[in-house]
Amino acid sequence: MMDGVDAAAVMDVASAVLLLVGSVFALIAAIGVVRLPDLLSRMHAATKPQVIGLMLVVSGLALRLRDPSVLAILLFVVILQMATSVVSSHMVARASFRAGHVRKDLLVVDELSDELTDGLDHRGAP
Repeated sequence: MMDGVDAAAVMDVASAVLLLVGSVFALIAAIGVVRLPDLLSRMHAATKPQVIGLMLVVSGLALRLRDPSVLAILLFVVILQMATSVVSSHMVARASFRAGHVRKDLLVVDELSDELTDGLDHRGAP
């Protein structure tokens, strides 16, 4: 007891807040995928806020469930999500750039065009 407040109740409230904020991040990611103008912006919206939202939701679940075996599985889920979303979005972006599906007028920095014109990078989509 902390001055009349149960620690479990505080953890439950923190869990609810994390679950709600994580859900809002996932909603923002979904709206970004639908509303943003080009492929690269949509991929950014699909990966960054979605991974942060997942981390917040998993943190909320960890606070709510408080079971060590469940915590290990949740940690494994977060690690896999962080590893796979970064690699997969990078590979899809490179392949879509090579295939000509990227609007080059919206790019601020374009480091891949030089590699493609020099013939140094032959991997990925034709």
